[in-house]
Amino acid sequence: MRSTGIRRTLVALGVGVLALTACGSGGDEAAGGKTRITVNCMPPQSAKVDRRFFEEDVAAFEKKNPDIDVVPHDAFPCQDPKTFDAKLAGGQMEDVFYTYFTDARHVADIDQAADLTPYLEELKSYDTVQQQLRDIYTVDGKVYGIPRTGYSMGLIYNRELFEKAGLDPDRPPATWAEVRTAAKRIAALGDGTVGYADYSAQNQGGWHFTAELYSRGGDVVSADGKQATIDTPEGRAVLRTLHDMRWKDESMGSRQLLVINDVQQMMGAGKLGMYLAAPDNIPILVKEKGAAYENIALAPMPGGKGTLIGGDGYMFNKKASPEQIRAGLKWLDHMFLTPGDGFLGDYARAGEHDAPVGLPEPRLFTGAADDRDQQAKKANANVPVENYQAFLDGNQELEMKIEPPHAQQLYSVLDGVVSAVLTKEDADIDRLLKDASGKIDGILSRS
Repeated sequence: MRSTGIRRTLVALGVGVLALTACGSGGDEAAGGKTRITVNCMPPQSAKVDRRFFEEDVAAFEKKNPDIDVVPHDAFPCQDPKTFDAKLAGGQMEDVFYTYFTDARHVADIDQAADLTPYLEELKSYDTVQQQLRDIYTVDGKVYGIPRTGYSMGLIYNRELFEKAGLDPDRPPATWAEVRTAAKRIAALGDGTVGYADYSAQNQGGWHFTAELYSRGGDVVSADGKQATIDTPEGRAVLRTLHDMRWKDESMGSRQLLVINDVQQMMGAGKLGMYLAAPDNIPILVKEKGAAYENIALAPMPGGKGTLIGGDGYMFNKKASPEQIRAGLKWLDHMFLTPGDGFLGDYARAGEHDAPVGLPEPRLFTGAADDRDQQAKKANANVPVENYQAFLDGNQELEMKIEPPHAQQLYSVLDGVVSAVLTKEDADIDRLLKDASGKIDGILSRS
């Protein structure tokens, strides 16, 4: 699923031109012989600060590149799953269009994206981007997209509740056994306090089951994408842990069928010890749910094997001309891929407008580029970065794994498995996994 926190959207210049421009380029020549590119994912009018930042950045880009005309399209959410495939099939996608990581192979497989491989030398930053993120947009040896942000799952926890329960907040749980022990001690504080919470509705339970399976070294589907691989010791361990925490330890509370907003509210109110999430949840907990930055910390996924990653990037319309591709790559470099600068990387500007600076992700770059980006972030940090050091350190040891194919369909199946375990004390874990495997195999066979 998409990350569930602050997805800082984009903006663009010149609202007046939007009424004149439909999706797609309609030709690459703008007035005065300029190369025109259409781009999407412009922040909505309601996101005033982000919109202004985006307009400033596009204006700066056009001043630096007077031969390029950028025509942004206002869109929120950046991608609507209900219309995405229809726009692709109808040739209505912008020249440079936003995608989730999970879209990359699908768009390439149906031949709706331009092959960027011959043009990569135009993208100065490409070799500085993490290889595992670049690989997501590489299909059969060809590059079809450019990553913009990435996130990975971790364990968010309440430092104050850890201290009250006699736990060391500087030594978060590193295994699922330690999570279980910590959850019992936190729940024992009483007064409605829950030690650990998990999602189990609206496909979110299946999403978290996947993350927890990855953390134990398991997978949802086979490497060739043809068979379910959940009916395994790792899959049973995920469900057994949830079952025992819920029914034996009573550390997950009696209220179940939770979704992300429920859990965020519990954490913000100081009634929850731990839950799984990406770093972008932290500002939501503070700005919308009543938590304090000083009290919210982040650890790597328990289990030590792997973590679920997600994120987004841009692909190019297959009808885009070579000139438009070159222009679009320059635009991506300017907007998103310059360490410490641009729409997502100008940390000084973000801090001046009370945006959080210093969260551990997204972390896009490697080597010297990452050093420059991290130095700029550290210099402008306005959140307690020491609360996230365990996450940064621990992530270095984990395998980063993208969501499975047909993720939402699979998550729907797995939702039923997780919800059954959390709502029925006598749930038959073996039967649940066997039945779910059959359903997943059916989904995969139809793809």
